[in-house]
Amino acid sequence: MSFAVIQMVSQDDVLANLAEARRLLSDAAEQGAQLAVLPENFAAMGRRDLAALGRAEAVGEGPILPWLQQTARDLGLWIVAGTIPLPPDGQPDAKAHACSLLIDNQGQRAARYDKLHLFDVDVSDSHGRYRESDDYAFGAQVVVADTPVGRLGMTVCYDLRFPELYGNLRAAGAELISIPAAFTAVTGEAHWQVLTRARAIETQCYVLACGQGGSHPGGRQTFGHSALIDPWGRVQAELPAGPGVLVSKRDASEQASIRQRMPVAQHKRFFAAAEPRLPALEKL
Repeated sequence: MSFAVIQMVSQDDVLANLAEARRLLSDAAEQGAQLAVLPENFAAMGRRDLAALGRAEAVGEGPILPWLQQTARDLGLWIVAGTIPLPPDGQPDAKAHACSLLIDNQGQRAARYDKLHLFDVDVSDSHGRYRESDDYAFGAQVVVADTPVGRLGMTVCYDLRFPELYGNLRAAGAELISIPAAFTAVTGEAHWQVLTRARAIETQCYVLACGQGGSHPGGRQTFGHSALIDPWGRVQAELPAGPGVLVSKRDASEQASIRQRMPVAQHKRFFAAAEPRLPALEKL
C-alpha cells in the first residue's frame, strides 16, 4: 500500500505545470505508488483569472480535468489533484471553490472536497495581504473516501490549523489524510512541521503533507517541506525545497496496533458544541 506526495514550484503557465506534474507523477508510479497527492494550485499559481479558468473547466473547455483523467488512466494511479478552481457541479457561472478532486486509476472522479477554511490573513512577507475569499467560495462538507491504500480524509492547506476538522475525519474512519498546500515561507517556517506532525499524532493517521516549495509569480515564496508522516508522528520522508517525489508505505498492522495501545478516540471526553454551520459529512 504505497503512496506519494508530489512537491512542485508551479508558475502561471497551466500547460507547463501539467507537463511537470505528469513527469513527477510518472516517477511516483514507477516507484510503486498507488496513490499520489499533488500540491495546492498545482496547475496555476499566481493567476488572476481564476474565475475564467474554473468556468472553462466546468463546461468542458479547460485542459486540467481531461489531463487528470488521462494521466490517471495512463499511469494506473489514484491522484489527489491538489486544488483547482472549480464551481459547484452543474453551476458553471457560480463562484469557484478551491476544489481538491480524488481521481481513481480509471480516470473517474471518486470524491470532491471544497476547501472549508479560506486563507484571509495578513502575513509579514512581500505579498502581505492574502484574501482567498475574494476568489473562492467556502466549502460546506467534510469528505472521506475509500482508496487502495486506505480510507482517505481530504483537507487543504489552511485547514491544517483547525483540529476539529481532523477529529471529524478520524471519527469518519480516516486512516490517511491528504494536505495539499502552498504555505507561505513565513507561516511555513513557523508552523508547518509542528502542525502536520500534530495532526498525525492526534488522529493516528498517516499524513500526506504536500506543498509548493519555491518562488512563484508576484514574488510569492512557498515553504515546501512536503512530508510523509506516520500515525506515531514520525516523519518518514521530507523534501525541503524544489520539485520532487516522496514515496512511502502504509503499515496497516502497525497503525492498528498504535490505535489499540493508545485508544485516544475512545478516551475522548470533550466534543465541539453543535453549531448551525457545522458541515455535513460526505462519505464516499
